[in-house]
Amino acid sequence: MTKPQGIAVLGATGSVGCSTLDVIARHPERYRVVALTAHRQLDKLFEQASLFHPDYLVVADAESAARLRARLAEAGLGGEVLHGAQALEQVAALPEVDAVMAAIVGAAGLPSALAAARAGKRILLANKESLVVAGSLFMDAVRGSGAALLPVDSEHSAIFQSLPADYAGDAESAGVRKIILTASGGPFRQRAAEALLHVTPADACRHPNWSMGRKISVDSATLMNKGLEVIEARWLFNVPPSRIDVVVHPQSVIHSMVQYRDGSVMAQLGSPDMRTPIACALSWPQRIEAGVASLDFFAMGDLTFERPDMQRFPCLKLAFDALETGGDAPAVLNAANEVAVAAFLAERIRFVDIPRVVADTLDGVSASASRSLADLLARDDEARRFAEERVGSC
Repeated sequence: MTKPQGIAVLGATGSVGCSTLDVIARHPERYRVVALTAHRQLDKLFEQASLFHPDYLVVADAESAARLRARLAEAGLGGEVLHGAQALEQVAALPEVDAVMAAIVGAAGLPSALAAARAGKRILLANKESLVVAGSLFMDAVRGSGAALLPVDSEHSAIFQSLPADYAGDAESAGVRKIILTASGGPFRQRAAEALLHVTPADACRHPNWSMGRKISVDSATLMNKGLEVIEARWLFNVPPSRIDVVVHPQSVIHSMVQYRDGSVMAQLGSPDMRTPIACALSWPQRIEAGVASLDFFAMGDLTFERPDMQRFPCLKLAFDALETGGDAPAVLNAANEVAVAAFLAERIRFVDIPRVVADTLDGVSASASRSLADLLARDDEARRFAEERVGSC
């Protein structure tokens, strides 16, 4: 009997983490949960530990760790409880871990994902910021260790599945003309521009198709999420910005496409459910049950496509511009956006102020290329401080 794969789920209590555990629970003979990590959602993490019995649990701080240890002991459950950023890196590189689901939201997920890359793990990458912030550094680590990098974002999973099986990062020799990322358009696709002045956090988090966390939901509403995905695609598939397009597809049935030189377009279709790309990444090149209903083509209705409106939603253009600038510009873009979105969710700035904070930060912080993770994190911190000042003046 084949030994089950050891899995570490980083960001286990988030939307992607919960969906990952749902898929894993369907295949106990294939997967064993070695480690679960969360920030401070202790109740949910305790519930997951009760179901999956991991060897390690990681939380944000010592106080949270002590509380979780006490609850586990009271329930007669095992598992070593660790805390802090170094513990995240430690469990990502454990010898008994075969695959790491990197699902911590934002730049905070970069060090642990990079640790998994350096350790040569199979990385199921849901944390797009790892490539947005540190694309070159991250890909060097993947190549240097022989790690396997499998995308979990539905769009990048669709592209991965639509490329030739032997694709090795050379779009020209593979006959690839364009990579086409689809976007739902978010909740404000048809809202009048002047109405965006009055958008609330609750409005922005009400995504029409997907169930996501609050930060990612706001990014979808501004189209910044699509911009970050453009940058991620550049590194995942080794294509220049000129070969990446974005098309608004409100139904979210076609998750992305690859256009070839001969006129063919390969697309991946499916219900808008993250368990599909998660199951694909977990089992590739095999296919496993994910708990997702098959598409009903007769009930699906029309599939429509639109050009993205970059004037009403300037965050997408800002992302393309940052990618063209290169160096640390994508890292600055991401840091400023995280600050601006947090400020919007706290009702400190308006929805329309998010791209203004990001644009001002890109103008005000150097984009010269960092040569190490420490330098990148210092640039990230500089951008966050600058963005916070801009938030204060909005």
